[in-house]
Amino acid sequence: MTDRTQTLRPTTVIQDEQTRAFVEGLQNGSQTYWDMIEIGSVLSRELTITPELVILYADGVEDYNPWYEGWKMNTWHIPGESPFGGAIVPPLMMSHFVLCVQFDHTKPFAIGSIHTFHDTEILAPIPVGATVRIDAKAVDKYEKRGRRYVRHEVTVEDVATGTLYMRELRDILSL
Repeated sequence: MTDRTQTLRPTTVIQDEQTRAFVEGLQNGSQTYWDMIEIGSVLSRELTITPELVILYADGVEDYNPWYEGWKMNTWHIPGESPFGGAIVPPLMMSHFVLCVQFDHTKPFAIGSIHTFHDTEILAPIPVGATVRIDAKAVDKYEKRGRRYVRHEVTVEDVATGTLYMRELRDILSL
């Protein structure tokens, strides 16, 4: 190995082990996302959006906005305030949770998948404390420049009221 290629190698023992396991998986015929998904299949999960979950997300993306605060130190849960009434969920937080739905937790994780595109339409603010259902439907498989993609249509809807909060179209590139 040359010095030039040596710098491309993982920098830790754990990264080296993960890389070797990934390559072995490819060699042993592990399924790719393309192989695992059928057009028309729908995966769905419900999620209650607690103030704690909002805090963890907002802190992680450093999106500090009083509209999202359905909590207060030493009081914890409060209704919060926003122009929409009580505290609301950061708009793109639900897009983050779509991946928890797209990858079926009852199956082994597919190797070699990359989120390459999404187009999000936010239809209404989600109140903190709501329970939502996230549906991801596989609507297409296509090839582009020799690469394979799976397209999903996603909806986020309030379980109690039926309010449609968000629609999203997203593509995953698969080996």
